[in-house]
Amino acid sequence: MDTSPFLDEERTKMYQSLIGALQWIITIGRFDVFSAVTTMSSFWAAPREGHLERIKRIYSYLHKMSDGKIRVRVEEPDYSGLPNFEFDWSRTVYANLMHDLVTGRSLTGILHLLNKTPIDWYSKKQATVETATYGSEMVAMRKCVEQVVDLRNTLRYLGGPIRDKSYIFGDNESVINSSAQLHAKLHKRHNMLSFHYVREAIATGFLHLTHIPGKINPADMLSKHWGYSDIKDILKALLFHRGDTAEMGQNTTTSR
Repeated sequence: MDTSPFLDEERTKMYQSLIGALQWIITIGRFDVFSAVTTMSSFWAAPREGHLERIKRIYSYLHKMSDGKIRVRVEEPDYSGLPNFEFDWSRTVYANLMHDLVTGRSLTGILHLLNKTPIDWYSKKQATVETATYGSEMVAMRKCVEQVVDLRNTLRYLGGPIRDKSYIFGDNESVINSSAQLHAKLHKRHNMLSFHYVREAIATGFLHLTHIPGKINPADMLSKHWGYSDIKDILKALLFHRGDTAEMGQNTTTSR
């Protein structure tokens, strides 16, 4: 936790202005700094000198990695190794337990892809404090399902064709299994509504949950602090690919 002196009024306004600009940068596609900006936004009212230095580091990263942009990829992903694989929409979800050391709240990270193109991203602290990873992951899963329903309806209203089923990829196997297995029981009553909401969505047939290892989960960058070397391969595929994006599809695997 930062214990450096608080900023004066003038530099506090500068800090708030820098945060506002970063939020617009995220809106136009640079979701790779979303989790960092979410964290620094928590100190909007009373920032410290250390917080301002962190903001400068975010801008330094954006300056160095200034060629990041979303490449539209219209081809459908090849998930032929998964059951009932005809779909065009996928998303990844992750929750970082106790992201906020002051309040103990977790951070939800969700990335939506239409075919192979990122179209929506979400990173926000959860409203409740969860005492276990399962609880924070289930809250994140419920939020993801709510967004799936909303985005599918939006595409329908716009007249866009969508497949019958969408896929969600998460790296918490307990949440995946308890949501998908009919005989699963929940022993945490405060997670009951999220639990049943997710299971009902799966039962209707428009949703399928699949487990993937955390190291290849793109939603990780939206919910935890990371080093570039840890996620450079994922970032390159999403924001920094050079050349024709059609060539990327030739070697696409289920793990990606």
